Amino acid sequence: MNKAFVILILVFILAFLLDVMFGSVLIPIEALWDIMAGEAVQHPAWERIVMNYRIPRAIAGVLAGSGLGLSGLYMQTFFRNPLAGPYVLGISAGASLGVALVVFGESLWLLFGIQFMPGFSMAIGAIIGSFLVFAVVLFFSTKVRDNTSLLIIGLMFSSATSAVVSILQFFSNPEDVQAYLIWTFGDLGSVTISELQILFPLIAMGWIGSVFLIKPLNIFLLGNQYAKNAGLNMTLAKYGVISITALLSGTITAYCGPIAFIGLATPHIARMILDTSDHRILIPFVGFLGAIILMVCDIISRLPGFSHSLPLNAITSILGGPLVIWLIVKRGNISNSF
Repeated sequence: MNKAFVILILVFILAFLLDVMFGSVLIPIEALWDIMAGEAVQHPAWERIVMNYRIPRAIAGVLAGSGLGLSGLYMQTFFRNPLAGPYVLGISAGASLGVALVVFGESLWLLFGIQFMPGFSMAIGAIIGSFLVFAVVLFFSTKVRDNTSLLIIGLMFSSATSAVVSILQFFSNPEDVQAYLIWTFGDLGSVTISELQILFPLIAMGWIGSVFLIKPLNIFLLGNQYAKNAGLNMTLAKYGVISITALLSGTITAYCGPIAFIGLATPHIARMILDTSDHRILIPFVGFLGAIILMVCDIISRLPGFSHSLPLNAITSILGGPLVIWLIVKRGNISNSF
């Protein structure tokens, strides 16, 4: 187990360095060390690229990858369902609706003679949308007793908000539709240094809250009846899991877009590598592994020679799908983890 963590940390450091090195402009490792040490480099533009774009992008990859991996782990354990991911509660759909109202809103509201608020960013719209859906899901969580019903409610909210977004697209002009479509691709490069100052503490809050979820998540694996017999406050534990998942997935979606695959697949890969369901081990491992996977996908999306970055979601799905299929076939049965 310790060996696996040592290898994980080394791969994490390597992935971070490669994520800073690679891009449309390849920066040699020697120049990278000089820049980080504050020394002069041969091309001054390299320093601006690294400090203003590459490092913030890599940090965004670490935060988004770890947050999505953790939220996916929580949802799979909470619902005891290997198909659950960070977006099953409809939080991402709410964020998408918020962004759609921002992107399509100006032209749509003008049809009714309403002047849309100028300068309203996608991130703010996504945060408001995800928060509203979270509030509704939290309300319904007090009305239903079993987690399966809550899962179905979340899926219904996702379908309903997707339908509203489709209607908004139908009445919008092609430029707005294209802008929204680009947002759905997922992007780490759009996260600025000032936005990282908001993103980092929110993801850190989710990490800190994870410490208090270790015992409840381990008990959830044994079933609701065992959890009640063990004296677990089911209501408090449910609110804790839902709130932290919403915080992580909603914040990441707001600033990086709806990044696919990472939250669903990372927990499975971690369980197969470690062969354990103990969240004392899984939580830190999944956090680092999610960051590594997302950084590797980001590196591939902008390898030298590409004038533009490829859609991040396309890379995560193309690489991740076959990897998970291979791991499942090799293991034979993943339901034993639940």
